[in-house]
Parts: sequence; structure tokens; C-alpha cells
Amino acid sequence: MSKLIKSIRGMHDVLPDDSHRWQTFEDTIRRLMSSYGYKEIRMPLVESTDLFCRSIGEVTDIVEKEMYTFEDRNGDRLSLRPEGTASCVRAGIQHGLLHNQVQRLWYNGPMFRHERPQKGRYRQFHQFGAEVYGIDTPDIDAELILIGARLWQQLGLKGIRLEINTLGSNQARLEYKQVLVDYLGQHHEVLDDDSKRRLLSNPLRVLDSKNPAMKEILDNAPALMDYLDDESRQQFAKLTARLDATGIEYTLNPRLVRGLDYYCKTVFEWVTDELGAQGTICAGGRYDGLVEQLGGKATPAIGFALGIERILALLESQQEQQLDSIDIYLLLLGDACEVRGLQLAEAIREKYPDLKMITHCGGGSFKSQMKKADKSGARIALILADDELKNEQVTLKFLREKKEQTTVSFDNLLTSIAAFT
Repeated sequence: MSKLIKSIRGMHDVLPDDSHRWQTFEDTIRRLMSSYGYKEIRMPLVESTDLFCRSIGEVTDIVEKEMYTFEDRNGDRLSLRPEGTASCVRAGIQHGLLHNQVQRLWYNGPMFRHERPQKGRYRQFHQFGAEVYGIDTPDIDAELILIGARLWQQLGLKGIRLEINTLGSNQARLEYKQVLVDYLGQHHEVLDDDSKRRLLSNPLRVLDSKNPAMKEILDNAPALMDYLDDESRQQFAKLTARLDATGIEYTLNPRLVRGLDYYCKTVFEWVTDELGAQGTICAGGRYDGLVEQLGGKATPAIGFALGIERILALLESQQEQQLDSIDIYLLLLGDACEVRGLQLAEAIREKYPDLKMITHCGGGSFKSQMKKADKSGARIALILADDELKNEQVTLKFLREKKEQTTVSFDNLLTSIAAFT
């Protein structure tokens, strides 16, 4: 007997009982982004490996350890996309969407990283992102943060806090990196192996270490804020003024550096304490040099991305489980009733396109059909048997409320449904 084939570790099926949560989230983000004037862009799952080496950085964990990379039959090195920003920039350059233009874009879809699976963090995960190109002023930074705040409000999520920082210009950050390397080098014996490796490749990431043995050293490290250029200071001050004016609460986190090489100036994260050590649910910032880095004309850019699995895990922990409720279950007993019932069902769907109704198929006794109606979670059962068909009416039975069942004529059925549902 052949061995049962299962899904790949860290890549999960979304089962019918869970898919309604995804649909609710996706409907929410579509409406939200449309209300702010953002347009959807869809990029391919597979890109040239060089795209991510040039954008994310060849010495990052993502490129070195986590990407799914392979050669195709032509010998080209390809990768499953590990994040969305690089693909979005590549598409914008390729199709002439970015130079001397303002673009407000969003995307939603699967990403892939070969990392250790844990709750809310998988090898195939789904990411929603928003990107803005062509605006270099901090009002657009504030707008993206406001979109995040409104999303949590519309989803009903609580206990999410905003942390912000600025990395300054590329030149200021380069100068600070050298100061930081010199400081950390004086404490080399205290650094863990991961931090020693990052000290050579991406020293700012050392500041993000969660190792308690390094806390005192990192707390006393030189602050990036002390090395900012005047323009970066002014831009960050304008951003915080706009957040203050709109009532957005935030915490200044000088250790917030973000993990990818292309970030500059504003960086931010939305975090929660309800998902364990991996508390970030949404992160973003500016990457003004990335378009030029990937071969386009210099273009200011900013965006954020969130992991949908993590958002849904947080929703599940904060809210009672809700069934994807069915409004009506239509029972049909006998061949003649099945024929007439299908006609009635389509008439109902035509008049009430948002109504959720299951038409029973497969025959069976009244008792078995009622069991299925109850199991479906429907609020109302419509019953069409020989007696009802003879009298041109249906029996309406309430499944979740203590109300007397009633009969409704075929002629009055469509108008009556609005009152009962």
C-alpha cells in the first residue's frame, strides 16, 4: 500500500471551516484600500534570484538561508518570492509605472521562506502589502500608518501598539554603522555568534537582538538619533506632529532597525504581546533608494506589509469563533419537489444575491435532511414535500429561534423571505 502523501512541512491547507475568516479579511482590505485610493497589483510567484540578492541583500538571512531557489531548464536561477516589495518595484520599473509618477498600490498573496515553522509563521505564508511611489514628504508616511490603525479598528483587534523610528539618510546611516561597529568591536567577547556574524554583514541588526546577555551593552550603544542629518530630523519631526494631530499613539523605539538592507528614514512596526516572542504583525518604512538600486530612476518610496496568518491568529485569540452562517436550508422531498424546488431556489438567489442558501441535493428522508439542515448552521429551513407542492406553498421552520413554523405560498415567498431573514 502506497504511503499517504501529505502537505509539505510549513505549508498548510486552508479548510472550509476557516476560509470564511480569510474571505472576511480580504474583503476588508479591498474596501479599505479602495477608500484611500490605492489600486491592486498582482505579481508572479517566481522571480529571478538576482532580484532579491540586489534588493534584500546577499548577506541577509533571507537570501543566504531561507529562499527557495532553483535552476530552470534554461539554467536560469529562479526563486519563489520571499516578500513583495522587490517584486512590486520590479513590476513598476518594467511597466513604466514609477518615474515622475505617484502610485499608490497594494498586493496580497503567498510568499515563501524556508524557516522553522511556528504558530503564525509558516514556510508558505500570505502577505498583504501597501506601497507608495513618488512622494518624499512625511504626510504619506503618516497616511500608511493611519491605514494600519484603521485596519485594526475595522477588524476589531485590540492591544496593538505602534513603534516608530528613523534610520536617517543613507549617508547618515553609513556613518553611524562605522561608529556602531567600533563600539561593538570593543565588546566582541560578549556578542553571541549571530551578532558576530551580523557585525560584519549588517551591524544595525545587532541592535535588534533579543539575547538578554547583551541587553546592557546594547542599551549603552551609541544612538542612531545622535547621528542623523538635519533633513532626516525635520522629516521625522513632521511625521510625529501628524501622528499627534490625528490621535495616533506611538512609542519611539531607537532599536527598531528592520531586517532588510533597503530601508532608510522612517521605519515602523505594529506589535502585540498576544503571539509570543514573535510579536510584530505589521512592519514597514521608507526605501527611497530601492528603485534606483534595481535599475530604475531615483524614486522615493514607502510601504508596509503584514502576515495574514498572524492577523488571523490574533483575531481567533481575541474573538469567539464564528461560523460562516447559512441563512436558509431548502429541503426537497421527492422528484417533483426537487424540480420545483430548484426553480424556487434560483428565484430566491436572483432576488437576494447576498443571501446564503443551501439547496439539499442527494435525496434522503425528511429526518436525514433535517439533520443536515441543523448541522449546516442555517437559521431557517424551507421544506417542500408532496403536500406543500400540491398546495403551492413551502413550510418555513425556524432552527435557531423559538418561533412557530409557518407556511408561505409560492407567490408570496420572495417578499416574505426579507422579513424572516
